[in-house]
Amino acid sequence: MMAAQARSILLGGIAAITATMPSLAFASKEGGGTMPQFDASTFPSQLFWLTVSLVVFFIIMRNNALPKIEEALETRRRKIDDDLDRASAHREEAEAAMAAYENALAEAAEQAKAIHREVAQEIAESATVRRTALAAKLAEDTKAAEARITAAKAPALANLQDVVIEVVQEAAAKLAGLKVSSTDAKAAVAASQKEKA
Repeated sequence: MMAAQARSILLGGIAAITATMPSLAFASKEGGGTMPQFDASTFPSQLFWLTVSLVVFFIIMRNNALPKIEEALETRRRKIDDDLDRASAHREEAEAAMAAYENALAEAAEQAKAIHREVAQEIAESATVRRTALAAKLAEDTKAAEARITAAKAPALANLQDVVIEVVQEAAAKLAGLKVSSTDAKAAVAASQKEKA
């Protein structure tokens, strides 16, 4: 490809020079003094040596310069291909790393949810145990308080009955002017309690 381009450029250059030489030769004859390269009698030898020079130049270019240019272009193409392959490999690695990161993130979220459920369950169980213990303690305290109340109730009622008997005796004495014995007052209080019950 490069050789064909170089050949077409070389042939185009030869054609351009050949086309302009007669007009330059006529222009220089009209001016009076001719330059040797524009002398029409030397055109055949000039064209011969120009062709030889261009052919030699073409051979040197084809054998030395063009292979180096093609090698440089091939090296550049290989480097670009290698760079593209490396970029593709890096992109795949990045995608794999991103997928691994997303998987790790999802696993961490699941682990966090599992830990949250476990902690919530432990807290609920602990609260249930504490509530049960508190209810048992309150039940014991209630029973103990009821027992104390019951224990305190009997002496209080006995004292109350004595007070009631005294109040009845005093009320009968003040209101009715009667003197009631403690036995009669006790019997009246007992009869009154039976009627209420």
